[in-house]
Amino acid sequence: MVASGTFGYAREMAGLVDLSRLGAILPKTITFHPRAGNPPPRTVETAAGLLNSIGLDNDGIETFIERQLPYLAGLGPPVVVSIAGKTYDEFVRLATRLDGVRGVAGIELNISCPNVTGGVDFGTDPGMCRRVVSGVRESCRLPVLAKLTPNVADIAEIARAAENGGADAVCLINTCQAMAVDWRRRRPRLGGVLGGLSGPAIKPIALRCVYQAAKAVSIPLVGIGGIASIDDVMEFLVVGATAVQVGTANFYNPSVCERILDALPDALAELGAASVAEVVGTLEGLRPRQGACP
Repeated sequence: MVASGTFGYAREMAGLVDLSRLGAILPKTITFHPRAGNPPPRTVETAAGLLNSIGLDNDGIETFIERQLPYLAGLGPPVVVSIAGKTYDEFVRLATRLDGVRGVAGIELNISCPNVTGGVDFGTDPGMCRRVVSGVRESCRLPVLAKLTPNVADIAEIARAAENGGADAVCLINTCQAMAVDWRRRRPRLGGVLGGLSGPAIKPIALRCVYQAAKAVSIPLVGIGGIASIDDVMEFLVVGATAVQVGTANFYNPSVCERILDALPDALAELGAASVAEVVGTLEGLRPRQGACP
């Protein structure tokens, strides 16, 4: 899958990627009302990744449904809509509005964005996480994926809360809160001061989170963070992910997903496996995981 916020609404990638091969498309996160996002500069390249402070810039759910979803739904792959709310009620209203809308295959709850006020609280408090997942689960029939933040003391506890709330899968991880500084000007490089770090720098953190969650929950896990090659994908599968999302790598190599898919059969064969399911959660010390991502 392609991670939310890294693939736009897919129009920009149409001439660069065979979109029909993707497992799913996650367009950029939408909110109930339009958001202008954070002040520029919004992105800074780091030594091993990308620092962003976009602030969920989007035109709101109604414009998304009217202008973006028809195009996305016609591409072929399932469309999993990423949603974010400042309050419990906003999450529930968003899920209710999307329930039954043609072309929506599932919902990813962005309860982990470090660049906005309020929403990330649901991903750092187990009680709030369980409540918002449960509220969304009760308000719609779509598969619900909860995207979690690494900026917590115990990721397993949050993953269990999402599972107990009724999540069909857990996505790990969103960006790590970070910052960049221009020391000569004595100013932050981002207009929002703090941002979210993605890319190769966070892969070891993401692997750790997936591994810990795999030991704590029984629902499928989606690995996210620094994935740019078949080796990265196989590492996530072995530690317990049943699917992956590619994010930052799309910016500098739009064909990365196709290259990974091309390399997957040989990687599976190297392990003597006939399918991805035979590899998932096979790291020494982990119990084998069953099931597939919804």
